[in-house]
Amino acid sequence: MINIVSCFKWVIDEAYVRATSSGQIDLESVDYKISDYDRNAIEEAVIIKEKYGGDVTAVTVGSPEASKSIKNALSRGPDRAYFINDTSFADLEPSQTAAILADVIGAQIKYDLIICGEGSSDLYARQIGPRLAHKLGIPCICFVQKLEIKDNQIIAERRVEAGIEIITVPMPALVTVLSDINSPRVPGLKDTLAASKKPVVNIGKQDLSGNYDPKLETRETRAASLKRSCVKFGSEAQDVSGFVQALLKAGAIR
Repeated sequence: MINIVSCFKWVIDEAYVRATSSGQIDLESVDYKISDYDRNAIEEAVIIKEKYGGDVTAVTVGSPEASKSIKNALSRGPDRAYFINDTSFADLEPSQTAAILADVIGAQIKYDLIICGEGSSDLYARQIGPRLAHKLGIPCICFVQKLEIKDNQIIAERRVEAGIEIITVPMPALVTVLSDINSPRVPGLKDTLAASKKPVVNIGKQDLSGNYDPKLETRETRAASLKRSCVKFGSEAQDVSGFVQALLKAGAIR
């Protein structure tokens, strides 16, 4: 039986994000969701369980308000969840999240395979998987689009710039998955009701012994803006020259 851990994050649904006239980001009326790639990670963990037999534990770190994510995650097929929460865990950076996950998973959860999304829908830093694997001292394969288990080994097909790589590593190991590895299931009423009966382990900051000081400081977040100069150029030689000069003046090229 394969013990699988699937990590996920409760993030702001970008569909609800609005920009104010002053360029600030308005988060007053936002809704939340499980990060898109993390839904693929949970789905892949459940697919492996159904195919090879096993046990799936879903793990997340966040503020107490992220408790809404637990039932959502469990309705997608995991057997249990670990909810690591504290009011100070609301806006963690990747180094902090990976350190907390490593402390809890390494000490309390049996695992043969850990599956993470390629990146989160909010920061998309793509650091959690590699950082977590490094702290646990296990192999890490990123950008995986196909996954198989054979003879206690993971056979992963990963996408790289030059094409496709096929890598085989022994378990335990960690993989980060792309969105095209599967199509996450939509939980039905029966799944949601069953999720309410599954065990949830709550872990507070007082239960942790590590130092999780941030390495970065976010001073400001502003909405992106687009300004058009509305200058039209023709196809003659002098027009092309004028276009190049305009780009040089704007600092777009050097």
